[in-house]
Amino acid sequence: MAIFITGDTHGDFTRFKKKIFYEQAELTKDDCVMIAGDFGGVWDGNAEERHWLDWLEAKSFTTLFVSGNHENFDMLAEFTVEDWHGGKVQRIRPSVIHLMRGQIYDIQDRTFFTMGGASRHDIQDGILELDDPLFKKKCRRLDACGAMYRVNHRSWWKEELPSEEEYQTARANLDRAGWAVDYIISHCCPTSVQDELSGGFYRADALTDFLEEVAQRCRFKYHFFGHYHTNRVIREKYVLLYEQIIRLKE
Repeated sequence: MAIFITGDTHGDFTRFKKKIFYEQAELTKDDCVMIAGDFGGVWDGNAEERHWLDWLEAKSFTTLFVSGNHENFDMLAEFTVEDWHGGKVQRIRPSVIHLMRGQIYDIQDRTFFTMGGASRHDIQDGILELDDPLFKKKCRRLDACGAMYRVNHRSWWKEELPSEEEYQTARANLDRAGWAVDYIISHCCPTSVQDELSGGFYRADALTDFLEEVAQRCRFKYHFFGHYHTNRVIREKYVLLYEQIIRLKE
């Protein structure tokens, strides 16, 4: 059995075509490909999106993903929560599965702690509300000057960052595991790793600070994450992935 990990897909799953991800010829549904956030396959429910979800479902492997910051959290919330391999999940398709925040899964005799979510870095000009009487006027003004803004429940959701309940769940599950897992899968990374990666360009937030706590307290082999759109290994055990697909060693 095999486990592969990759970074942000943003609804574009062409990297999983057979001529690119050729290893799939030997895989079964017992084998997994994990996406470290910004899955992007649950966005507006249109025909093209349904086609690609069905395309993933037809693959020989099981697709697993944590949430990023580019997800439609209103749509994700509509999926039923169930138990799977020791943690809570949502099945988008029978073998396309959302790994929820603060969970620990036992997959192929290896433990994975998952903590999706991240802050956006393209909203410095504000969040607009759809029911604002001046919404269209504000959009035109902001667009005219090339502003970086988002629209609540259309291109931005408060759920992009975990809730206090999700942090509590995470700490409770890590307590039960003795703060020891094999792997961590998230979308962003600990504050100190982010600072090293970006030279201080990205600002810390509650989630990067929580992941810093995990980095200090938890024993683990590797922490895999996406979000920053490059491939890089930091301090030997923090692995940033974008379009690269890597296989976990047995």
